[in-house]
Amino acid sequence: MKLFSLVFTLLLILLAKPLFAQNYDTAKISAEHYSDTIKRTGKLDFKRTLSLSFKSGGYLSLLDVDEGERFHKGQLLASLDITELKEEKKSRYAQLTQAKREVERTSRLMGKKMASERDMDVATAQVKTMQSAYQVSEYNLEKAQIYAPFPGVVLARNTELGEFQSPGSEVIKVAKLEWVVKVALTGQEVSQVRLQQKVSVTLSHIGTVDGIVSKIPAIATNGSSLFTIEVSLPEIQQNFAMVAGQLATIVIAIESDKFVYRMPIAALVSVDEQGKAVVVVQSGKNSAFEQRSFEVFQLDNDYIYLKSSRDDQALNIVTQGWQNYSDNGQ
Repeated sequence: MKLFSLVFTLLLILLAKPLFAQNYDTAKISAEHYSDTIKRTGKLDFKRTLSLSFKSGGYLSLLDVDEGERFHKGQLLASLDITELKEEKKSRYAQLTQAKREVERTSRLMGKKMASERDMDVATAQVKTMQSAYQVSEYNLEKAQIYAPFPGVVLARNTELGEFQSPGSEVIKVAKLEWVVKVALTGQEVSQVRLQQKVSVTLSHIGTVDGIVSKIPAIATNGSSLFTIEVSLPEIQQNFAMVAGQLATIVIAIESDKFVYRMPIAALVSVDEQGKAVVVVQSGKNSAFEQRSFEVFQLDNDYIYLKSSRDDQALNIVTQGWQNYSDNGQ
């Protein structure tokens, strides 16, 4: 009786094996242009910031803006007490006038043969020297006032009225009202992005707007292997409530002239010693399935992209359940 039960059990296993072996899914995969999307979260930031300072030293007499305030192009933002600079300009002008008179006097003396050409050269050189000194004093007076080079907003104010300003010390820091989203990409991702490429940008308080890739770095960010690109937002108006540091989601559509087989990640059997992907493929029409290796072009969470060419034939592959199919196709 026990022998009969054992034979019966073995017979059931042998009959059931082909049924289990056939528990897999197949699909016909054709070569196609590689396409994908990159979706990342970045931060809103100003495209340009600028530190404004005085060329000359002096006491601050005017500071017409504070942190967070907006200004228009050409607006007077800050000024030094220019009393001393005005007097210096007057003095240089007087010296220049005197030098020109000396040239005229030397010219008259040369007519009477009471001065030499050397005297005239000295007088002419003095005029040029005084002209340069006068132009410098005029330039210093001009740079004692800070005018807005563009419409923008004040990011930082580093001084107060009455304080002495050293030449070159930052008085205020400003930003132009042009916005970008800064997003970090991997080396593989950044190699597929191009300048002036249109992308989709989603901001929580505005919605989805068009953006343009305006900057692609040549090297990775310090201390990482990521590349921070910039996406400009030409559609954003100045009156929108924008704050630097806000999160924004960008979606970049990737297209390539390369051909690939796009297969579900579940179709991947293994990776061989050469780094090629191993999948189960039908070798020919009405033929048995077998394992074949392909070079990997790209990989994401859902698909594996295998290198191909335009003229490659479609493949019939096991997309799921290849574990249930034996190597000899039985």
